[in-house]
Amino acid sequence: MHNAHTRRVIADVLSYILLGALSIIWILPIVWVFLESFNKNTAPYQATFFPTQYTFDNYKQLFTDTSVMNFGSMFLRTFIIACFVCLISVAFVLLVAYCMSRMRFRFRKPFMNIVLVLGMFPSIMSVVAVYFILKAMGLTSGNWTVVALILVYSAGTGAGFYMMKGYMDTIPTSLDEAAMLDGCTRWQVFYKIILPICRPMIVYQAITGFLAPWLDFVMAKAICRTEDQYTVALGLWQMLQKERITDWYARFAAGAVVVSIPIAILFMVMQRFYQESMAGSVKG
Repeated sequence: MHNAHTRRVIADVLSYILLGALSIIWILPIVWVFLESFNKNTAPYQATFFPTQYTFDNYKQLFTDTSVMNFGSMFLRTFIIACFVCLISVAFVLLVAYCMSRMRFRFRKPFMNIVLVLGMFPSIMSVVAVYFILKAMGLTSGNWTVVALILVYSAGTGAGFYMMKGYMDTIPTSLDEAAMLDGCTRWQVFYKIILPICRPMIVYQAITGFLAPWLDFVMAKAICRTEDQYTVALGLWQMLQKERITDWYARFAAGAVVVSIPIAILFMVMQRFYQESMAGSVKG
């Protein structure tokens, strides 16, 4: 018994040491970026690992100095795109998943198999084709690029219904039948029974729908041709170009911190909905 207790204590100590080391490795780059965003020295090279002089000018200039780059406009443009895509993606995925989970119709299984196979191909393969389609529609110039990006990011979300469908499959169909016996229409079943139960998955889809345009670089780089069309990802990339990195390196860190704020707020707001419960569903 004594030897077993000693081995258990040693295993716990080693586990905590490993977890502590991994935590430091994980959090150190985040701390460095945060401190670098206040660095008074804007150059990328310095003698010390952490800054020695701090200032708020990087954040101030990031949004006020528009002579070289209008980061504030990029931030607002990306935020609008992400909000629209978030709402559209949630609606698309819920509707498609409900149809695939609760309805039976011809070509249902072939459709699901086709979507599954297409999902195995990397999306980057379609970048060139998507760009020329948007160009033919006149959506690659001016403010139309916002519409183009919303269409691109939203168009494929309905195909990502498998996780939502799998979750809906776990909901007993007896709930649907009981509600319909009480006089509910199919829409009322969907709205009053399915949606409250699927709240954790709705939160997941909302977060992923928001993050896709907020963090994407490849598709935005292919569609946006000038800086007045750029998203925040492209703006941060431009700050690290050789002609700007000397003056914009610290502002890049400030931009990275600013970009992470909406993501952190979204996670904090949505966190309470992660609790999986069926208490919210009602009939009638």
